[in-house]
Amino acid sequence: MTDQPFIYLDNNATTRVDPAVLDEMLPFLRESYGNPSSGYRHGKRVAEALENARERVAKLLGCEPSEILFTSCGTESTNAAIHSALALDRDRQQIITTRVEHSATLKTCEILAKRGCEVTWLGVDSTGQLDLAQLENAIRPDTALVTVMWANNETGVLFPIEKIAEITRRKGALLHTDAVQVIGKLPLRLADSGIQFLSLSGHKLHCPKGVGVLYVSRRTKFVPFLTGGGQEKGRRAGTENVASIVGLGKACELAGENMAHEQQTVRALRDRFEQGLLARIPGVQVNGDPVNRLPNTSSLAFDAIDSEAVLLLLDQHGICCSSGSACTTGSLHASHVLKAMGFSDDRARSSLRFSFGRFNTEQEVDLALEIIPQVISKLRRA
Repeated sequence: MTDQPFIYLDNNATTRVDPAVLDEMLPFLRESYGNPSSGYRHGKRVAEALENARERVAKLLGCEPSEILFTSCGTESTNAAIHSALALDRDRQQIITTRVEHSATLKTCEILAKRGCEVTWLGVDSTGQLDLAQLENAIRPDTALVTVMWANNETGVLFPIEKIAEITRRKGALLHTDAVQVIGKLPLRLADSGIQFLSLSGHKLHCPKGVGVLYVSRRTKFVPFLTGGGQEKGRRAGTENVASIVGLGKACELAGENMAHEQQTVRALRDRFEQGLLARIPGVQVNGDPVNRLPNTSSLAFDAIDSEAVLLLLDQHGICCSSGSACTTGSLHASHVLKAMGFSDDRARSSLRFSFGRFNTEQEVDLALEIIPQVISKLRRA
């Protein structure tokens, strides 16, 4: 049906590429295709574009350009931070993390635990929040790294990263944060943060997939995860994904310009949507801290329905959302995040995540508020 709506409410999974980002990328796919490591002008112009992108990213993060290391994605960035921390001191081989992390952290820590590394797993309460006293007590002289996400990708719950940084600084431990969902939604100033490593992914802020960043504080030693050539000043081997890096620089510039829009307009859309569903559908509950969360994210549990069945019907009506992380969609297991919060399998399997972005409109929200209650009612009658 050509007149069927398309309403994209899954911006935590990925985002639409901003046309201005694509426009900035195209010359580096057509004319300026030189290798930035080459010594002639055709390559040097590309190298200059990379440094310009580095400056743009650093401006958004509130750090020095030299602290920006370009990677392929947030997962690579997270892996690089964890492995570097372990390689720095063989006498420090304990990692502290949480049970609600993204699979990039969870799976890496599980593998490292099988290889003999000690992993301390911290739980969360029913709102998805950490016990900071438990975190502080877990840090030991042999702690290599504390790695915790800044904002949860499923619930949007924000960890108090500033307080966590104070604890790790006081205890002498390195801190890595997966900030993939935070970038462009909350203002950052890493120079004063006490954070040593931070991961971000371009496709979460209207840039194409396949590019990311690892922030490494200039005061922190770093051991490369990928070895080979001398790219990224010897910190990450492999010819750079130039066009996407240039696009990421533009995306970060646009993110800075649209920060107020994300925090005000997008939040208003999320709230309008969430309150509308709560008013229209009985038996709906918000998952996670309703206050300390991202301005764009709503995780909702619908009594007596199966989220996968809802997703299929919503897709038929042109609405895109998810039952959790895009990296675990299709899994037979209930969300590890919601289970860690103490929820039953039934509640975890009846939950949907809706996440908004700057290209969403009030008209889309209003149409979704017409369609979703009908879908839920139909499934409950079945």
